Amino acid sequence: MITLANTPTLQTERLTLRAPQPQDADAFIAFYASARSQFVGGPMPERQAWNFFGTELGHWVMRGFGMFTVTRHGDDTPLGIVGHWYPVTWPEREVGWVLFDAKSEGQGIAFEAAKACLAHAWDTLKWNTIVSYIDRGNDASVALANRLGATLDTEALPPKPEDPCYVYRHYRGALA
Repeated sequence: MITLANTPTLQTERLTLRAPQPQDADAFIAFYASARSQFVGGPMPERQAWNFFGTELGHWVMRGFGMFTVTRHGDDTPLGIVGHWYPVTWPEREVGWVLFDAKSEGQGIAFEAAKACLAHAWDTLKWNTIVSYIDRGNDASVALANRLGATLDTEALPPKPEDPCYVYRHYRGALA
C-alpha cells in the first residue's frame, strides 16, 4: 500500500479517518460522476474526477493537511471524505464533508467525522478560525453545520465570489 508520509489517522467511536489511498479512487470518481456530487463541484467526467482525486492527494503534500477518507472500523470501504481544505485561492480554512453513498446518510457518520476534524483543527493544527462552505440548496449540509454548532456568517467571503454559497463559522467549544 502506498501512503502519504506523516499523515495522521483519526479514530472515533465507529470510524477511521485516514489518508486517501490509490484504492479509494474508484469510489471517489464514481461519486463525482453521480448527481449526488451536485453540491461539491460535480457531476464531472471521469478524467476531471481523476484529476480532482490527485488534487486531494496533492493538498496533503502541499499543505500538510487535507481531506481524510472515512471508513468504518474493520472495513476499509470508503464512505466519503471529511476534513481540512484550504486551496490557495480560498479566503479561509475549511472543514468539509462528503458522503459517497446515500446509504451512509442519517447514521451520524458525517457528524462524527466532522467533529473529530474540528477537534483536530483546533487542537493539533492550531487553527484560530474554521468555516464550512456550503452550496445553496444543500439542506443536509446546512443541517449538519447547525448540528456541529456553526452559525451562518453573512459577512464572510465565499471561495468563489461569482458563485455565492453559505459560509458557516465554527466556534471552539461549540460541541463541548
